[in-house]
Amino acid sequence: MMKGVHFLAIVALLSLTSSLVSAYDPSPLQDICVAIDDPKSAVFVNGKFCKNFTVANADDFFFQGLQIPRNTANPLGSNVTLVTVDLIPGLNTLGLSIVRIDYAPYGVNPPHTHPRASEILIVIEGTLYVGFVTSNPENRLFSKVLNKGDVFVFPIGLIHFQFNVGHTNAVAFSGLSSQNPGVITIANAVFGSNPPINPNVLAKAFQLDLKTIEYLQKTF
Repeated sequence: MMKGVHFLAIVALLSLTSSLVSAYDPSPLQDICVAIDDPKSAVFVNGKFCKNFTVANADDFFFQGLQIPRNTANPLGSNVTLVTVDLIPGLNTLGLSIVRIDYAPYGVNPPHTHPRASEILIVIEGTLYVGFVTSNPENRLFSKVLNKGDVFVFPIGLIHFQFNVGHTNAVAFSGLSSQNPGVITIANAVFGSNPPINPNVLAKAFQLDLKTIEYLQKTF
């Protein structure tokens, strides 16, 4: 009987530990923790090196320039400006960041994922076709055409995209639930990995011939 109780206790503890491990950015245990690279000028707080509170200032929480249109003269016709803890040190431990996305007419922010963040997007100008795909086996597509002022949410880790379906430039802003959300662009990761994935693997996986795979690997 005691062995059974011990086993159940261990299972419960493992379950609790698993749920703790799967948490997102940790909740801060102090008001601010401005990130700093030099530990000699820092204090150790909540497991991180932070700028000494007495020398932190408003500039640590400030960034300017997101009102400026970005250059979209590239094959995708889009430009993503990501403002994370690298640009705003005061974001450290706060679990959020912001993005400006510029789209040329028919420009695309291609299918990608954020492994550490959910995203909420608002259209500032233009018309976007957006969507995300759920995990296997359903692979269900949730999509919508958004106009100025419309908002859409992309759940954490799911493949998602935006496409400018209008004849004019488009602009969107996104908030992400991590100070460092990360991004994995699907085509770049699969066909542009370093070193390259064996073409035979990709040919089998995508049911394509080797010449097509080799062309795609050269492209990305």
